[in-house]
Amino acid sequence: MTILDEDRYRKLLEKRAADPAAVREAARARQSRPLLGDDGKLVIVAIDHPARRILGVGSDPRAMADRRVVLENTIRALRRPGVDGLLATPDILEDLLLLGELEGKVLFGSMNRGGLTGSAWELDDRFTAYDAEAIAEMGLHGGKMLVRIDYEDRGTIETLEACARAVDELARRELIAMVEPLPAYRDESGKVRVSTDMDDIVDAVAVASALGSTSAYTWLKLPAASDPEKMMAATTLPGLLLGGDPGKDTEALLASWKRAMEIPNVRGLVAGRSLLFPADGDVERATDQAVEIVHGGSM
Repeated sequence: MTILDEDRYRKLLEKRAADPAAVREAARARQSRPLLGDDGKLVIVAIDHPARRILGVGSDPRAMADRRVVLENTIRALRRPGVDGLLATPDILEDLLLLGELEGKVLFGSMNRGGLTGSAWELDDRFTAYDAEAIAEMGLHGGKMLVRIDYEDRGTIETLEACARAVDELARRELIAMVEPLPAYRDESGKVRVSTDMDDIVDAVAVASALGSTSAYTWLKLPAASDPEKMMAATTLPGLLLGGDPGKDTEALLASWKRAMEIPNVRGLVAGRSLLFPADGDVERATDQAVEIVHGGSM
């Protein structure tokens, strides 16, 4: 059964055109919740990829090009028991807000999406979406920022500096800064790649943990690394594992999540394409598997 049918989608389009004030009104009226529940763990659905020119999943380079499909799959995931919240850019978060799908959810706004995939300036990841003021005004729990660290690209230091300012601006408002540090490099063709070397990942964790004048409100969004114990030993900050694009190797991703969830400062998952566009197309099954790994018997 389609959740976002033609009539409901057309009403969203009409509201977007005729009543822009409805976004703020919906934000004010929305029922929120504390960041952490009884078990202290989180399952967050992430859908901020399109704003950085990432539309592909697996073998389909345009899987996320249809906004109605993106919204349909996101709603399906958000409605599953045990899913705590959403990480999104303003456009998608506001669509879901207007559709009434964010009641009682933890919400994070994606902040720096300027490092467009494939661009010459990709590692100069400027803040082009949410800022701390807007996150506070919309009643969100915090903001997420990406910082890819390439020692040969000047865009890295400029992004680090901007992220440090954002950490401070969020902390002053007692909002969570979710920082995603990834060691990066350009391959022989000039394409940006993420290093999976554990020493590189530990270095990135160490750098990200110290961004800003306080780490009191900083959480880290980290890869499902080959040695999660080594990765998490580099910081005392809470960590959330990212999902990424698993391709067809879903079982390996699930196994890495299960292993990492045993580490005390791993607090859950922030997963996007692996839940919203799984290889078999079953959003509900993929989401339920993630919930079971994180929340287990507490559900």
